[in-house]
Amino acid sequence: MPEPTKKEENEVPAPAPPPEEPSKEKEAGTAPAKEPSKEKEAGTTPAKEWSIGESPAGEEQDKQNANSQLSILFVEKPQGGTVKVGENITFIAKVKAEDLLRKPTVKWFKGKWMDLASKAGKHLQLKETFERHSRVYTFEMQIIKAKENYAGNYRCEVTYKDKFDSCSFDLEVHESTGTTPNIDIRSAFKRSGEGQDDAGELDFSGLLKRREVKQQEEEPEVDVWELLKNAKPSEYEKIAFQYGITDLRGMLKRLKRMRREEKKSAAFAKILDPAYQVDKGGRVRFVVELADPKLEVKWYKNGQEIRPSTKYIFEHKGCQRILFINNCQMTDDSEYYVTAGDEKCSTELFVREPPIMVTKQLEDTTAYCGERVELECEVSEDDANVKWFKNGEEIIPGPKSRYRIRVEGKKHILIIEGATKADSAEYSVMTTGGQSSAKLSVDLKPLKILTPLTDQTVNLGKEICLKCEISENVTGKWTKNGLPIQESDRLKVVHKGRIHKLVIANALTEDEGDYVFAPDSYNVTLPAKVHVIDPPKIILDGLDADNTVTVIAGNKLRLEIPISGEPPPKAIWSRADKAIMEGSGRIRAESYPDSSTLVIDVAERDDSGVYHINLKNEAGEAHAAIKIKVVDLPDPPVAPTVTEVGDDWCIMNWEPPAYDGGSPILGYFIERKKKQSSRWMRLNFDLCKETTFEPKKMIEGVAYEVRIFAVNAIGISKPSMPSRPFVPLAVTSPPTLLAVDSVTDTTVTMKWRPPDQIGAAGLDGYVLEYCFEGSDNWLPANKDLIDKTKFTITDLPTDSKIFVRVKAVNAAGASEPKYYSQPILVKEIIEPPKIRIPRHLKQTYIRRVGEAVNLVIPFQGKPRPELTWKKDGVEIDKNQINIRNSETDTIIFIRKAERSHSGKYDLQVKVDKFVETASIDIQIVDRPGPPQTVKIEDVWGENVALTWTPPKDDGNAAITGYTIQKADKKSMEWFTVIEHYHRTSATITELVIGNEYYFRVFSENMCGLSEDATMTKESAVIAKDGKIYKNPVYEDFDFSEAPMFTQPLVNTYAIAGYNATLNCSVRGNPKPKITWMKNKVAIVDDPRYRMFSNQGVCTLEIRKPSPYDGGTYCCKAVNDLGTVEIECKLEVKGGLSFCRLLLQGVPPNIIDSYLRDVHSSNPEEY
Repeated sequence: MPEPTKKEENEVPAPAPPPEEPSKEKEAGTAPAKEPSKEKEAGTTPAKEWSIGESPAGEEQDKQNANSQLSILFVEKPQGGTVKVGENITFIAKVKAEDLLRKPTVKWFKGKWMDLASKAGKHLQLKETFERHSRVYTFEMQIIKAKENYAGNYRCEVTYKDKFDSCSFDLEVHESTGTTPNIDIRSAFKRSGEGQDDAGELDFSGLLKRREVKQQEEEPEVDVWELLKNAKPSEYEKIAFQYGITDLRGMLKRLKRMRREEKKSAAFAKILDPAYQVDKGGRVRFVVELADPKLEVKWYKNGQEIRPSTKYIFEHKGCQRILFINNCQMTDDSEYYVTAGDEKCSTELFVREPPIMVTKQLEDTTAYCGERVELECEVSEDDANVKWFKNGEEIIPGPKSRYRIRVEGKKHILIIEGATKADSAEYSVMTTGGQSSAKLSVDLKPLKILTPLTDQTVNLGKEICLKCEISENVTGKWTKNGLPIQESDRLKVVHKGRIHKLVIANALTEDEGDYVFAPDSYNVTLPAKVHVIDPPKIILDGLDADNTVTVIAGNKLRLEIPISGEPPPKAIWSRADKAIMEGSGRIRAESYPDSSTLVIDVAERDDSGVYHINLKNEAGEAHAAIKIKVVDLPDPPVAPTVTEVGDDWCIMNWEPPAYDGGSPILGYFIERKKKQSSRWMRLNFDLCKETTFEPKKMIEGVAYEVRIFAVNAIGISKPSMPSRPFVPLAVTSPPTLLAVDSVTDTTVTMKWRPPDQIGAAGLDGYVLEYCFEGSDNWLPANKDLIDKTKFTITDLPTDSKIFVRVKAVNAAGASEPKYYSQPILVKEIIEPPKIRIPRHLKQTYIRRVGEAVNLVIPFQGKPRPELTWKKDGVEIDKNQINIRNSETDTIIFIRKAERSHSGKYDLQVKVDKFVETASIDIQIVDRPGPPQTVKIEDVWGENVALTWTPPKDDGNAAITGYTIQKADKKSMEWFTVIEHYHRTSATITELVIGNEYYFRVFSENMCGLSEDATMTKESAVIAKDGKIYKNPVYEDFDFSEAPMFTQPLVNTYAIAGYNATLNCSVRGNPKPKITWMKNKVAIVDDPRYRMFSNQGVCTLEIRKPSPYDGGTYCCKAVNDLGTVEIECKLEVKGGLSFCRLLLQGVPPNIIDSYLRDVHSSNPEEY
């Protein structure tokens, strides 16, 4: 049930005062009037009243804060601001629109519920813009000429589908003067007038001001229900504002329902009033009057029957039936109805809860840090709903909160455990009928240092303990070198009462530094320095047992010896009592915090010896000796000598190296490679102890080189110089098929084939030689070897004769020459021209207008012939047609063909006196023009006869047909009647009687339909009256036919175990029924047979036949006009012999004769 009075009280949340100015309201932004003299005379603090619509309740405020933190839609939220009276201020909110399909909905609110959209005017303007490049919506609220009553809390809400986001912000207006008049809460709902001077004023100042409550004269009880029932709908809102109705919509719904229920009752002479209102704890009286006093009456509350009790009292007075409800509580606010017979009447009871007043005010309190603080007040009723605020923010107690609230009847106490300086603030308590506030001041106690920290020097690995004692039991923070210290397994912070300790187990060098302890909340620090020391140590774990280091001569030695010690020790290297200094010498020392290094840039044999290292710091000294040994690789041997070479082997010898590197030679490695390769291949994987070696498995004709490596304990020497190349010799056979390729007045081009036999040494190239007739002096035609089998001899005298030969050359030398059989005359031979027209150009070459024409015509002739193109006997205009010629072909190219390019193209190729001609027909076609005229020759019945003349322009192609369309005169929508029609006259049939038609005709050739059509000038009217056209009567053709076999069965053979099929075809109408028989017995439901019939083709499939399946098969076709049969014989052959012979292609009759002879000779075996 709705509770109007209760809702009114719930909508009066107590706003929190701002933290800095207790007398200034955060929500309303105005200073309430104070009357000190009256307060002193009364001796008590007057109760305060808060009007509705100020700040939302605590839970709703938390929800809004939570929603604002989510920032689902906002990319920029409006921020609180301060403005002076009379100035302007603008609040901006931005929403990202990347994921939004439409504009979001944005609302601006003042306080809890007041929508500012209705307040837009001269003092408030709402704007919105959209930036397309960034896709951001910008919403602005501008307050113009601000007034003091504009101050308070505002809220911006944005919604899009199921997404919601909100943000609250404050507005402060300064320079507020004067006192605030005492305004009744209902008058605060005054709305700005429409069309008046103050239109657009933000008239909600009465909702946001705190006032003193004064005793007002009691007003007579007013029945709001009677006012609403008798009022006009236009006066509903005025009544709601006047009498504090907050749920006007719900009351109007109930009023509408009660009006529907008001009808004349036969059982009730007087029904219940529509609604009753009573204060909490009061008494209410329900009265009905019955038409018949004998009727039984029952009372109900929310559908449950009410029984007599001390709370519910029933009374009968004649025809009146009375119900008393004593001590009304909020649970009694509901719907009641009474039944008499089959009828009932109902009413609503509203229980009004009185406002709760603050009877004992909060008092200012002063405390020290760590103490327990209690703030106490009293209210007018027990267990009342009271809210506590700190600096205007509601205090919500919880398990993790330092604040606790204790309620003892009318007494409410706020408890703060272990108060800190952060708790210093203004605390306020608010009820539905008043408020009270007080200041809490928390100060620190004076601090004394009882035991300060002391500086410490600790050996590495020992424990460090820093201890201090102060006069107060407060926490503190430890820092090292200005950085906070984090606890770990090794580092512990101890706090026991007034004693603070920092314990570091197993001290490390990084623990050294300046430590400071700072007590919390005090501007005091206790410093101490920690110094960690460690004796020096030399770590030789990476060396041999005798501390020997071996280095190869020429390499750089960098001997790094780890050292330790705190402070870092100083290292000194020496050899033979001579100190090695740090610097840039070849032998030098280098010092680092955790190591000392001996560096020898280029090790020499003289650098071998014992080196000493000494460490020293304030904690002690350390000494160590290290032996360094310098060794080297042996020198490379001298280049080996190949003393003997075979077809795939050779024998090689060499001398030992002059210097063995200080270590005996253990053996040698031998490598070889092909001369033209860079890849060496090792010939022995076991060391060769001798100075002679025999490589084998070499390829004949391939040039090889060999080299030697010497090996000692240090490693392998550099390779020796390669030996002289050696190769097994093998000459190729002479080249083959030497012939003349071409001859000019000064050159001869020869070609040949490679030798038939190329030796294992391969083929390096060819040498072409020539000599003039009558001379034996052969001249080389090519200075260098050539790889190709074709070469041109140049700079020859004209009309001379030469002989030519060619040789193949490889590593073994030149082969025997190949001679050309006869002398060659140096003179160019004339080759008559010849044009080779492609096959597709021997017919007319057709292209459409706009397409490209690209024709390539090859030709022959020597010397280079002269080419001439003509079109229809006239020279070609090269501005329109491109001609490109080469030595072997000519190209005619048209980028965009036009009809003018059609014609006969003549090509003339001329070499000396020889001439060759060819012609190409090119036809460029286009869409035709429309027919010249279209006439209606005759109209009869539903038919129209049309004639037309062919088009003047056929598009340079034959007319292939016409398309005829018709259109009703009413709609003039064209429909195709006939397509691809070849004649120039047509009869259009099946026209609708009573309609009038126009016709048009398109021409068509190979390019398509003409762009336009020719339409009949006159229309054809299909008359309703007149001669009736009778369609000729044709007798139905008789398609009946007796069955007849069009393809008979054929005698056949089958192989045992393989499927066999018998096929025939039959026709007849009606469709004949097919029956298969074997030896005059019908085949029915036999799984070994499958029968098919498709489009008259009948098939019988015999699955894996055996000799038993052989016999006479018959196919029988029957319909109403007759019966026909056809037979064939099937013989099944068994055994592998028949199958094998058949697969080999032997005819079946020969196989059958052969098997009969075998059967007669060996009947038992068969």
